[in-house]
Amino acid sequence: MSHVVVDQEEVPYVKTKAKLEDAILQGRIKQAARSCKELNASVHADGLYYLNSSRGVLYQTFCDMTTAGGGWTLVASVHENNMYGKCTLGDRWSNQQGSDPNRPDGEGTWANTVTFGTAESSTSDDYKNPGYYDIAAQDVSVWHVPNNIDLEQWSATSILRYHTENHFLNLYGGNLFYLFKKFPVRFGLGACITDNGPAIPIVYDTGNVDYNKNLYEISTPGFIAFRVFNTERAAMALCSGVKPTGCHIEHFCIGGGGHFPEAIPRQCGDFTRWSASKEITEAAVLLFYR
Repeated sequence: MSHVVVDQEEVPYVKTKAKLEDAILQGRIKQAARSCKELNASVHADGLYYLNSSRGVLYQTFCDMTTAGGGWTLVASVHENNMYGKCTLGDRWSNQQGSDPNRPDGEGTWANTVTFGTAESSTSDDYKNPGYYDIAAQDVSVWHVPNNIDLEQWSATSILRYHTENHFLNLYGGNLFYLFKKFPVRFGLGACITDNGPAIPIVYDTGNVDYNKNLYEISTPGFIAFRVFNTERAAMALCSGVKPTGCHIEHFCIGGGGHFPEAIPRQCGDFTRWSASKEITEAAVLLFYR
C-alpha cells in the first residue's frame, strides 16, 4: 500500500505507481510526502509507501515506522551478489569494471544521482532511490538483513540494527550524498587514519557492542564510520558499527572507490576482502534516513 495526500487529507491510497500517476494527472492528488518522517504523524505501520522527490519523481520505498519512534526512510541497500567476484558486474557500490587506477572513483555511486533496484528486493540486489540524494535528513539507521528475506521479516531477522541520534547529518549537507561529496570515496585521495571521514556514535536496536567487537578486530565498536582509507590508500565508504583503529579496513568496511592495489583484484568489490563470519557477509546492508 502506498500513501499520498488526497484533497489535502492524508489517506492510504493506490497500490501501484501507474494508478498514482493517473491520479496526479487528474488533479486528485495535491501533494505526496517527501519522506517516511512526514508520513509518521498519521501512519504507524511498517511497509511499502510511495514518496515524491523535490523534483516530482515518484518512487516506492520501505518505511520503518517502529524503531525509535519511527519515520525512517529506506534509501539504499548494499548487497554482495558474489563474494568471489572482485569489482565485477553487480558491484555497484564500488567498481563494476575491475580494479582500475584510471577510475579512482569507481562507479561513484555514493555521491551521484544514479538509482537502481527496487525496495522490495533490497535483500536480493543493490538498491538506491531518489531519497538517497533528495531527502533532508538528520540521522541514519542501518540494518544487516540476511539475503533473500521477505520485507515483512526484515526487522525480525536482522542480525544487527542500529541508528544515530545526534543529528550529525546537519553538519554534512543533510544526507549521505552530500557527506560523500565532502569526503569522496576515491582511491589515493588520503591516508589511513589521518584522512578518514567522521565516525558517529550509534544506539543499538538489535545486537550490541560485544557483538560488533566479536565481528571485527582493529576497530572500536559503537560507531558508524565514513570514507576511510587502508594502507594502500584504497578508499572505502562505510564501516558499519565500528570506528577503525588500524589500517586493514578492507576486512570489515563496505563500498569503495575504483582501485584496491594490494594483490589486484583481491580486495576489490562492495564487500572487498571481508574476514567476518558467513552470517554477516551473507546479509544485505540497508540504509535509512530520518
